[in-house]
Amino acid sequence: MTVRFIHTADWQLGMTRHFLEGEAQSRFAQARLDAIARVGALAQEHGAEFVVVAGDVFETNQVSRQTVLRACEALRAITVPVFLLPGNHEQLDATSVFRQTTFVHSAPGNVVVIETTEPYRIVGRPGLEIVGAPRMTKRSLGDPLEPGYAGLAPAPGVTRVLVGHGIVDAVMPIGDEPDEETRIRLAPVEAAIADGRLAYVALGDRHSTTDVGSTGRTWYAGAPEPTAYVETDAGNILLVDIDESGAGTADAASGACTVMRLPVGTWRFVRQEHRLDGPEDVDALERWFGGISSKERAIVKVTLVGTLTLRDKARLDELLEHERDRFAAIEEWERHADLAVMPDDADFADLDLAGYAADALADLRALAAADAPEAVTAGDALGLLVRLARRQA
Repeated sequence: MTVRFIHTADWQLGMTRHFLEGEAQSRFAQARLDAIARVGALAQEHGAEFVVVAGDVFETNQVSRQTVLRACEALRAITVPVFLLPGNHEQLDATSVFRQTTFVHSAPGNVVVIETTEPYRIVGRPGLEIVGAPRMTKRSLGDPLEPGYAGLAPAPGVTRVLVGHGIVDAVMPIGDEPDEETRIRLAPVEAAIADGRLAYVALGDRHSTTDVGSTGRTWYAGAPEPTAYVETDAGNILLVDIDESGAGTADAASGACTVMRLPVGTWRFVRQEHRLDGPEDVDALERWFGGISSKERAIVKVTLVGTLTLRDKARLDELLEHERDRFAAIEEWERHADLAVMPDDADFADLDLAGYAADALADLRALAAADAPEAVTAGDALGLLVRLARRQA
């Protein structure tokens, strides 16, 4: 017999991003709720028996009432049991969203919040246990997964799925950061898999889908919708099949465990450096923007380096202004930028300025060429002047 289920995590419902404005922020938030519907549809399509969400269901314990109610409605549409694990974003303390009146009164009957380390069972499905290690505090005081399996003993005929939230030492080795005592130790987890105490370990916290260790039975599902540029494989949920032959014994570890990525994400974070040393490079940047699909769901960060004339910089500014209206967001990575503007006589040859405008142009050119703190501001002002003058031409 085989058990099949969906493993997902890090929904981050209610997440906001400072670089998203107006309706883009609303669409970003709605996409995270829409992902729940895709989880339910795929669970039904593939015949999954249940769903586990390995922590950070909500962005914080202070999410809006609207977010909680909409999440509960989306969960209600899933036709199988859904197990929600409190993570470090909505830790199970007195303020937990899972203990607030809105969630308690609105959560559908198919939803189970994993509040203890006691095994949970599904009605009509003997020999299957879901065991969790809920985060009781935002910052773990030790290995956050250990409480979930420390008291378990091999149980012949029982297939156990452990659900936890935290960073494994194999992913971020101990010694890399000062909070190393909060890492999940992989070695004892793999020992529990080898002797049959655990059949699969469903993890959350890392937003990129990741196979951890050597057993093929410990995975991060990753975030179903991406949240940051650094994520390398977000936008997935996992469909897990476990052969229950020899369940609860050392023989179980030799059975099949198949994990399949199911893409569900609709948003993207794109980050790239562009060197701009002339008009042809600005043309190339325009083509690069044009090649990105689903622009309304793409968040782009560009690092601009090189040297441009004022007329090329003016064209670059116009291009960025145009593209910002097409994309969800375009950021310029100022900390890594190194774009110099070097005016030349051709920049001003056809402006046909006179009077006060000509005097202002001369003053700005002199200030921009000076070794003074105001030079950068003067350069920006020159660029704006060139843009405005050319628009009036």
